[in-house]
Formats: sequence, structure tokens, C-alpha cells
Amino acid sequence: MSTTKQARRGMRGVIGLTLVAATAISAAACRRGDANAEPAAAESVVIGPENIVVVTSQEIRTGPALSGSLAPEREATVRAEISAPVVQTLIDQGQRVSAGQLLLRLDDTAIRDQALSARSAVTTAQANLTVAQRELERNETLLKAGAIAERAAEQSRAQLTAARAQLATAQAQQALAEKMLSNTRITAPFAGIVSARSVNAGDVVSPGTALITIVDPSTMRLEASVPAEALSAVRLGAPVDFSVTGYPNRHFTGRVTRVNPIADPATRQVRIIASLPNTGGTLVGGLFAEGRVSSESHQAPVVPQSAVDERGLRPSVVRLKSGRTEKTEVSLGLRDAATETVEITQGLTAGDTVLLGAARGISAGTPVRVSAPSDAKK
Repeated sequence: MSTTKQARRGMRGVIGLTLVAATAISAAACRRGDANAEPAAAESVVIGPENIVVVTSQEIRTGPALSGSLAPEREATVRAEISAPVVQTLIDQGQRVSAGQLLLRLDDTAIRDQALSARSAVTTAQANLTVAQRELERNETLLKAGAIAERAAEQSRAQLTAARAQLATAQAQQALAEKMLSNTRITAPFAGIVSARSVNAGDVVSPGTALITIVDPSTMRLEASVPAEALSAVRLGAPVDFSVTGYPNRHFTGRVTRVNPIADPATRQVRIIASLPNTGGTLVGGLFAEGRVSSESHQAPVVPQSAVDERGLRPSVVRLKSGRTEKTEVSLGLRDAATETVEITQGLTAGDTVLLGAARGISAGTPVRVSAPSDAKK
């Protein structure tokens, strides 16, 4: 073989190897391009758990909002009915008392003397009445016998009438003295707790002076106001749900017992009173409360209002199904302003997952992945 033929055969081998290498490199490049393209097509949007909510079936209520303060259903301020010094106090603020229990005593020295004098006056008047009755009986007998004149009998009748009047006056004075004597002993009008004691031993009180305030904490009342335009939703016996300052994360329920027939001319608010049991004495008077009258309530699928888009012709939500988003039209029912939730009557069922807030802007059909809570990552 000549040198020229060997050179040509070597050149053809080099070219063949070059083509094979180029083909392999090209194929490898294509494979790398395909591998890089697949993740881009499957890339999903990651959202936090705070951007989703699961539709649940729960009780939803609606009704006018109200605010007011708590007060004991029964409260009494015992006041002095006589002028006298306080000689003894037997209770203090916060102490529980029973009905008729002695709370404090006033000085009864002068009043007791008056009572004794009144009793003596009644005894004397009773004796005078007895004498006058006997005198009249004797004169009536003598008059029938013609032994005395009619004038003498008339005088006896007048004396008897005067004796009866004297006895009535003495008895009234005795009753007044006994009443004043009993007013020196201040007792509890009903069982409850002393909320205030306004006097101490040695103080001199006069009629009308506040002595003791007693409350019955077993039943409380909520005194609140509702707008006049919402009065149609308020009825006697309607439940009232409210929260109280000082008791976070606790809710209380009462019943409407009274509705003021006259609205406030300045605020156009109507005063209502709701009663509620206070088992265990948890609630105390004077606390601020706010809530609402539950005029209508039932079980239904419920979502937060922030999950619903009402800018279109029909309300809609963005539902997460099989890992992808889809826009779903819904029908709305009751709205609960207190919890900022809304009833879904059509379009969703309990257990569906919908997006909240800004996450509702994710396009339909987009793959979505929910990240784990930060606490779980830690």
C-alpha cells in the first residue's frame, strides 16, 4: 500500500470519530436540556398554612351588635331611717350575709325611752276606756229607770268616744316608737354579699344616709343598647352572646328579659336588659361587655369572609383540589359580623380547602404546595 492511500484511510477514520463524538455530544446536550426543562414545567407555588382554610360545618349566628355593662339582678342599698350614732358594725365589705342577719346597730337609748313611754300611754288609755265603758253602761241603766237625765247619758257616751280616740292615738304612738326602735337594728333584706359599707362605729347618721349595699350575685343582668333599626331582630327570650372585659377567650350567654319601649332621642339606641345565671359567682358588676343578640342561627358550611371574592357577577372562591387551584362560584347565606365568617349555601362542602387573602390571586390551574408550619421545621 502506498503512503498516499494510508494517509487517506487515516483521514477518513478521524472524520468518522469526529462525527460520532459530535453526535454523542449533541445527544447528551439534548438530554441535559430535557432534564432542565421538566422541573420548570412541574414547578409549584409554595404558600404558608395561614393562606388556606378548610371548610367546616358549624353554627353560624346573626343579629344586632350590642355593648353595655354588667350589674347584679338584685341590689339594695340600706339607708338610715332615724337620726342616731352608729354603735356597732358587724359586717364588712365582701362578706356574705343571710336574709334578716343583723348588720349594724344604732344608738337606741332615747328611742327606747320613747317606746317605754308609749307603752305606758297605751296602758293608761286602755284603763280610761274601760272606765268610760262601765260608766256609760251604768248611766244607760239609770236612764231607763228614769233616775238620771238624758244629758248625763250623753256625757258618758262622749267620754267613751274620747277614751277610744285616746287609746287609738296612744297605740299609734306606740307603733311609731316600736318602728323607730326596730330601725336601730339594721338587717339584710335578702341573702347576698356586702358590696359597700358606708359608715363606721361612732358616725352619726340621719334619715336617708346610705349604710350598707348588698347584692345578690347569683343572677346578673347585662344592660346594653342596640340600634333602633335593628329592633325587629330583638325579641324577649332571644339568646345574647357576649364577652366580658377581664375574661379573655371566654363567652357568656344570657336571655333578653326586657326591652325599653322608648328609644333614646339623642342616640336612637334602644335599651335592653338580658339576664344570665352566674354560677360560681364568676362575673361581677360593673364590667364592660360586648356581643350581639342571636336572632337567627343554624348549622352550615362556613368560611372566613376573606376567602370570598365578591367583585364579580357572582361570589367566588379559589379552591385547592388535587394540588391545583380552581375558581369556584358560590352562593352565600348568613353573615356573622362578630366572627367575620359567611355561610356557603352552594358551591362548597365541608372538608374543601380554599385559599385566603392574597393567595386568591394565584391563577387557576396553578400547582400549589403548602409549606409546613415554622414550628414544625424547628
